[in-house]
Amino acid sequence: MRVASYNRRSNKINTMKISLCIIGLCAAFAGVSNVAAQIIPYTPPPRYTIIDELQTPKPGKGSVTINQSIAIRNMIGARRQGMDVETTADGKQYLKYQGYRVQVFSGNNQRTSKDEAFRREKEMKELIPGIPTYVTYNAPFWRLRIGDYSTHEEAFHIQRQLMQAFPKYGKEMYIIREEVKLPLDETF
Repeated sequence: MRVASYNRRSNKINTMKISLCIIGLCAAFAGVSNVAAQIIPYTPPPRYTIIDELQTPKPGKGSVTINQSIAIRNMIGARRQGMDVETTADGKQYLKYQGYRVQVFSGNNQRTSKDEAFRREKEMKELIPGIPTYVTYNAPFWRLRIGDYSTHEEAFHIQRQLMQAFPKYGKEMYIIREEVKLPLDETF
């Protein structure tokens, strides 16, 4: 009998110790999270824009004063964040927008179209090194598209050059409207 009552008291004491430890830990975590939220408020980094560059005094130069709404100033450079900006693995940023590309090849032959698209891509890159090329597969078509152009005229100019260099592909080339990527340069 004595052993049973001793075990019950011991269990009650252990349960109370565990409960107090849990309450203490919860209170400590709640206090830490409140302190952290109060101590480290988020402040966006200051932006250095073209307005700042123009208004910076330089010896021997004139001075520029720009009067504008603060709302307009806050919009400058805002396109570098958001849905329309893509960042690659190497840290380069691109603005995505509707533009033009030259479609050089489109084929739906399962056996040969993929190889043909990559073969033509290699030929185009040898002729114009550094030009962006895009080989895509959208069932059942393999396509090769070239360039990222803002205007139809720019795409037309490249299309004419490609038609002169590759007359046998000339009948397959045409200009398409598509989402293109404009590289965003960090300097201005």
